[in-house]
Amino acid sequence: MRPKKIGQKGKKIKKLSPRDIAKLDKQIIKALQEDLLLEPQPYQKISHKLGISEKLLLKKIQELQARGYLRRFGATLRLPKAGFRVSGMVIWRVPEQDCERVGMTMSSFPEVSHCYQRPPFDAGYNLFTMIHGKNREDCERIARRISEAAGIKEYEILFTEEEFKKTTFRYFAD
Repeated sequence: MRPKKIGQKGKKIKKLSPRDIAKLDKQIIKALQEDLLLEPQPYQKISHKLGISEKLLLKKIQELQARGYLRRFGATLRLPKAGFRVSGMVIWRVPEQDCERVGMTMSSFPEVSHCYQRPPFDAGYNLFTMIHGKNREDCERIARRISEAAGIKEYEILFTEEEFKKTTFRYFAD
């Protein structure tokens, strides 16, 4: 396969060899580990920094996902900066056959950032949602609304006492 020409308007076009493509994959993964800019086209700046077109960057990201190199792409929300002061893990006792339906209902609430099912242990709770509010009373109101919508009455709220530093594992670090 011949090297392919890529480029951006006003930029010098460079040729990529198969060896460069592996290098480019690493550069893309490394760039995606950083915070995305809060702007309409955050990938444009990344592609510019890498010296490739935005179109190629997006194509390479899809390829990396298809090959399993990028399995998860997420965001870290800094809750206090977003106006949330209190978080609570709501643990729910849900009949096993209803977990899918109930989980879909619960995860549809904008105050829910996480919703997942786990095997029930001694206490029997098997569905977990993380909710966020301005204070404890706000979280309690949210949990009641979720309870009513999902038809699940058995739950407890475990409030966050302290949030530890959030970090992301870094690949190809300098």
